[in-house]
Amino acid sequence: MALPMAEFGGLITAKRGPMGVRAAAAEAGISPATLSRVENGHMPDLETFAKICKWLGRDPREFLGIEGRDAASARRTVVHFKKNKTVVMDTATALGELIRAAEDALSGSPNS
Repeated sequence: MALPMAEFGGLITAKRGPMGVRAAAAEAGISPATLSRVENGHMPDLETFAKICKWLGRDPREFLGIEGRDAASARRTVVHFKKNKTVVMDTATALGELIRAAEDALSGSPNS
């Protein structure tokens, strides 16, 4: 089972510890403002997500629902919405689940 994206910010906070946002962001290779936004629950873009996962020492697949499968055989759609102030997290999550369910139904996957 995938780790919820809601836990992503907590992992950042834990890794950062007493380190300042600027120092942690420099280590991760992103801007302090971006790190702060993601730490506070905003969805990162894919490039930022990858950089933060690398900094955290976590496999991005843990958050994308494809843990336990090797990347070459994983043929599951990953849904990512760029931050948009008009789309709340619950809506984005529901849309992502709908897209994945449609993929399952079209592919005849046992997950459907």
